[in-house]
Amino acid sequence: MTATHEVFNQVPPLEGHDTAADPALLEGIEREGAGWALEEIHELGRLAGSAEAQQWGRLAERHQPVLHTHDRYGHRVDEVEYSPTYHQLMRIAVEHGLHAAPWADERPGAHVARAAGFAVWNVDAGHGCPISMTYAVVPALRANPDLAAKFEPLLTNRTYDFGLRDPETKAGLIAGMSMTEKQGGSDVRANTTTATSQSDGSYRLVGHKWFTSAPMSDMFLTLAQAEGGLSCFLVPRVLPGGERNAMSLMRLKEKLGNKSNASSEIEYDGALGWLVGEEGRGVRTIVEMVNMTRLDCVIGSTSGMRNALVRAAHHARHRSAFGKDLIDQPLMRNVLADLQVETEAATSAMLRLAGANDRAIRGDEGEAALRRIALAVTKYYVCKRAPLVAGEALECLGGNGFIEDSDMPRIYREMPLLSIWEGSGNVAALDALRAMGREPHTLDAFFGEVEQAAGADSRFDDALTRLKKELTDFDDLEVRARRIVEQIALVFQGSLLLRHSPTAVADAFCATRLGRDWGGAFGTLPTGLDLAPIIERI
Repeated sequence: MTATHEVFNQVPPLEGHDTAADPALLEGIEREGAGWALEEIHELGRLAGSAEAQQWGRLAERHQPVLHTHDRYGHRVDEVEYSPTYHQLMRIAVEHGLHAAPWADERPGAHVARAAGFAVWNVDAGHGCPISMTYAVVPALRANPDLAAKFEPLLTNRTYDFGLRDPETKAGLIAGMSMTEKQGGSDVRANTTTATSQSDGSYRLVGHKWFTSAPMSDMFLTLAQAEGGLSCFLVPRVLPGGERNAMSLMRLKEKLGNKSNASSEIEYDGALGWLVGEEGRGVRTIVEMVNMTRLDCVIGSTSGMRNALVRAAHHARHRSAFGKDLIDQPLMRNVLADLQVETEAATSAMLRLAGANDRAIRGDEGEAALRRIALAVTKYYVCKRAPLVAGEALECLGGNGFIEDSDMPRIYREMPLLSIWEGSGNVAALDALRAMGREPHTLDAFFGEVEQAAGADSRFDDALTRLKKELTDFDDLEVRARRIVEQIALVFQGSLLLRHSPTAVADAFCATRLGRDWGGAFGTLPTGLDLAPIIERI
């Protein structure tokens, strides 16, 4: 065929890079005590940036899970078939300890290292769901020491062993959660699934669950109504001895994103479960679990923001328009610098929370108090900002960004989920207010943290004063919950940037997010700021 034109001014594939090569991330890892893990984190980052791993992620989403309710003979099997690349992604994640491995690692900073690894392994969000759930199940399971002793070594083992078999015969386990029901959603106290005690100490569960992700997991934490009230149970997919538990997969959800992850509706028809914690204290039992999954929402949002921004900057460095490389066009530089400020603020907050989480797990009550409030507000704010960052980064590619080949639509589709999972915006905002009201020491811990930056910038000092004034007004608190939580999140981020980031980044943040000299859209940083050192950190 005769060539009709010459192909030029096209951007090369973003392949062969290290997704861990992020100054804000690396500085935070060192600061939060996990510098010893940098070699493995870079190893994982180079793998994530490889053409092969990125293709695994694309194929895992393209070839979505398929539900098989029956075998060829008509026997009920309730199995989900995944793309082989999904299993490859799971294997890498488990081998690198991104699941429950930190619970078996006594080194300070182990949970920080895991958070950083989870952030850089950003080739597919869907398989991150069972990885996250497995991580979060362990602290809740410890409410039943016998169950923890039996299953925790298998949950923390770095071996991915897929398949429905007796969990005690496997080399490693994956765990899930089966909490919400169609009539209640986040209001789990409205659950109607019943749990009836048996003479051997087990329970039999009857009812439905509206969202059970990764239904091929080996076991699930679930909530059901026992005689003593709403209680938490561990429900194995396969019973001791190898018989399938009485759990039916009714259908898989058709979702906006997260397509490589099977999310199912299930029914329990006398399924066996073991009590975790005390009867009637199901919500209290899963509180620590929620801390872990909320942190993973922040990690996932931050990772998606960084992924989108790096792709936008790569495009701008290799594409020219109107006689200049896009990266040298003043307005594009403003957009990219603004996105970097947003992403670095989120990254700094994420790693500070990972450090607080690590130290809280090791018994630091002050860090636990800070985590209680700062995690709720950061989960709200960062997860709200992530879709905006992804959308703006997509637009940097123009029409090319709207095409699936660019990978930007896949990143964009994932972002809203993390704001919904583990409590959508209103739930997270109200939970932060609840913490301040019921546990006032959490607010003391927060101010003890952010006041370390007092005096560093007048705009920060003014924002801190405004926040304190806002918190003295108790009228219409629920109506103002989002406004209050946003202010807390911004003061938290500003404090971290002033203490730990380059002056140019902190200056841009204070001039806009705190100084209110900001148009709201990305790319509206005011004149007079030094953007070059900000862009260099992308």
